[in-house]
Amino acid sequence: MRHFLSSIMVVGLWAGLGAQAQNVVVRVSPDAPRTPVSDDLFPTVQMAMDHAPQPGPAGRLIIQIAPGVYHERVIITQNRPRTTLQGMGSSPQDVVITAAENAKSAGGTFFSSTVEAYGPEFEADNLTFQNAAGPTGQAVALTVRSDRAVLKHCRILGDQDTLFADYGRQYYVDDYIEGGVDFIFGDAAAVFADSEIHIVRPGYLTAQSRTQPNQATGYVFLHDRITAADMGGRTFFLGRPWRSYARVVFLDTEMPASLSPQGWTAWTRGGSIAGTFYAERGSTGPGARLNSRLAGSYQLSATQAAQFLPATFLAGSDHWDPLAAAARLP
Repeated sequence: MRHFLSSIMVVGLWAGLGAQAQNVVVRVSPDAPRTPVSDDLFPTVQMAMDHAPQPGPAGRLIIQIAPGVYHERVIITQNRPRTTLQGMGSSPQDVVITAAENAKSAGGTFFSSTVEAYGPEFEADNLTFQNAAGPTGQAVALTVRSDRAVLKHCRILGDQDTLFADYGRQYYVDDYIEGGVDFIFGDAAAVFADSEIHIVRPGYLTAQSRTQPNQATGYVFLHDRITAADMGGRTFFLGRPWRSYARVVFLDTEMPASLSPQGWTAWTRGGSIAGTFYAERGSTGPGARLNSRLAGSYQLSATQAAQFLPATFLAGSDHWDPLAAAARLP
């Protein structure tokens, strides 16, 4: 188990970020007093978000979360930029933030999230985000509308609409994402690298929602492994377009036998994928039946695929380096 570190030691883990003395480190523990007695120890993650001191102008709020199951909903607001949620267990399973709202109970899909991250440069490491509503319709585990966001060693669990990756540049690495229908959706520019994407029932991995052909958004899956529950002979799809210009690319990804040979599908029966950019390169496994893919999808050359590597696809005008940002996390 990871032990809580002193503020000085934790600041050292983020060396190279600049203005280190301006970081704020607080702790969350299920054993903490329900009424906080200090400004660096809280019983819930939301209480830490609400009451932790504000870092300096270039500082980061680092919330160390002790092992436990936290039954709560959490919002990282715009006025909490550079927030890091760090699970202090030995694995992501040791720290779980969970709730069970769905679209019906919450008053809409976008109100059902267990955790919502809006502040720029959000980070999460070594913890689990869960919506435990099950197959009851749309029920979001995690909403990320944060530019330059990094999620590393995380588990994101749900069924329909698990992860709303909707705005900004986002880098997911060494994660586990689980769902059944449209469970990675939205319009961020997001790369999912070296991760496991697990589908629990016949459905759709992605519902990307790019609305214009010149938008620099889309989802890229790089060196991932797609796994599937037993579907009793039924199949699933890599994606369907939530909006007309959806863009999803799979690079060097392992695909299971229960993937539909056509790979992709229209949003509705009899519909079209015209205008979308659905593409692959280097797919492997029994689901990589490339000659059977839906007409209108693409197989990329090495040169075409290179533009979707994270250092290029997520760079932006500020030349962000997502790999370096992820490497700074423990």
